[in-house]
Amino acid sequence: MSLNQNNESVTLNNKNAKVNSIARKLKLQFAGIRIRSFISFDLFFLVFYSIAIPLFFELQAAGNFVWDRDRDIVFNGSIYEAVYYVYEKTGATVLKLPLRNYAILFTVFLSTIVFFQLIKLLSSIASDNNRVYELLKPLNEVALKTEELSRLATSEGLDFHAIENAIDSISSVEEETINLHDDNLKGIEVAINNLLKRLRDSYRQQTRFVNDASHELRTPIAVIKGYVNMLERWGREDEKVLDESITAISHEAEHMNILVEQLLFLARGDSGKTVLKKEELSANDLMREIYEESFMIDEDHPYRFNDCDEKITVSADPTLLKQAIRILIDNAAKYTNAGDEIILSLGRNKDNRPMFMVEDTGIGMSNSDVSHMFERFYRSDEVRSYRGTGLGLSIAKWIVDRHGGHFEVLSREGLGTRIYLVL
Repeated sequence: MSLNQNNESVTLNNKNAKVNSIARKLKLQFAGIRIRSFISFDLFFLVFYSIAIPLFFELQAAGNFVWDRDRDIVFNGSIYEAVYYVYEKTGATVLKLPLRNYAILFTVFLSTIVFFQLIKLLSSIASDNNRVYELLKPLNEVALKTEELSRLATSEGLDFHAIENAIDSISSVEEETINLHDDNLKGIEVAINNLLKRLRDSYRQQTRFVNDASHELRTPIAVIKGYVNMLERWGREDEKVLDESITAISHEAEHMNILVEQLLFLARGDSGKTVLKKEELSANDLMREIYEESFMIDEDHPYRFNDCDEKITVSADPTLLKQAIRILIDNAAKYTNAGDEIILSLGRNKDNRPMFMVEDTGIGMSNSDVSHMFERFYRSDEVRSYRGTGLGLSIAKWIVDRHGGHFEVLSREGLGTRIYLVL
C-alpha cells in the first residue's frame, strides 16, 4: 500500500471515529434529557404526595379542611416514630397520622414509578439509536462517498486529468459535449454534459434578454432624441411642433419608465430579492375589488364578474397576486375592441384548486403564439402594432410560479382568449 493510500485510510478512519464520537454524544444527550425529565417528575410527585396524603387523611377524619387548625409533627425520639397531629382550636385531636406508614406508602409508590421509568429508559435506547442514525445519515453518506472517491482516485488506469483536458477542449458556444471513453467516469461525463447544456441555455437566455431589452429601449430613446432635435430646430417658434414634441416625449418616457420597472422586477425576482408575503385572503373579495377597479381604469370596455357561490380562500401575497390578475385584464383590454365585453370569473378547476379566469373577445392567438406567450419580450407579428413591452405576461408567470400555480390558456384567432390562473 502506498503512502497516499495510508494517509487516505487514516483520514477516513478519523472521519468514522468522529462520526461515532458524535453518535455517542447524541445518545448520552438523549439519555440525559430523559433522566432529567424522570427526576423532575419524581420531585413533582414528592411535593404532591407530601401535600395530598395529609390533606386526604385530614378530610377523611374531619370531613372538611380548615386552614387555621393547629398542625404539628412529634418525633418521639426518632424520625421513624414521628407522628403528624392536627388539632382543633379547642384542643381536640382531629388527626393522628404515624409517618412510618406514610413513609412506607410513599416508598412503595416511588419505587413503582422508578421501576417503570427504568423500563421506559431501557426501551427507549433502540428508538434513540434509530433517531441518532437518521440524524447522522448525511454524515455517513459523506464518509461513504469520500471512501468511494478515494478508491476511484487510487484505482489503476483512472486519469482525472482526462476530465480537465476534455473540459478545456470544448467550445463555450457550440453544442459540443465531452466524451471521456471511460466507463468508470460515465456518471461524471453525463453530469458535466447536463451542466454544460444548462449553462449554454442560461447564456442564450441572458444574451437574448439583454438584446431584447436594448432593442426595446433603443426605440423610445430614438423617438425622444428625434423630437428633441425637432424642438431645437423649430420648436421654439412653432407651438404646434412644441405641443407634438412634448406629448411624444411624455409618452415615450412613460413607456421607458414602465419597461425599466418591469426589468427591475424580473431582475429582483431572478436574484431572489423579491420575497412573497403570503397571507390567508378571500379570493372572492380580491376578484370583486379588481372587477370594480376595472370600471374606473378602463372606460372603453364593459366588464362582467361571475362570482362563485362558494367562499374561496387562498394563501397568497395579495399585492403580487392582484398584479398578476391585473396584467391579464390589461392584456385583454388592449387586444379587445372598444365596447366589447371582458368577463372575470372565479371558481375551482377539476382538481378542486382555486381558479381565476379572464376572458375577452379580442384578436386571439394561434397555437404557436400560445406556446411562447409567457416568454420575455415575445410579441407575435399580429400585436407589434399595439403598444407594449412584452414583459407583462412574463411577470405574471413569475408571480404564479412562485405561488406554486400555473396558467391554462384557450385561444382562437379572431374569437378571443380565455386564461385561467390556477393556484
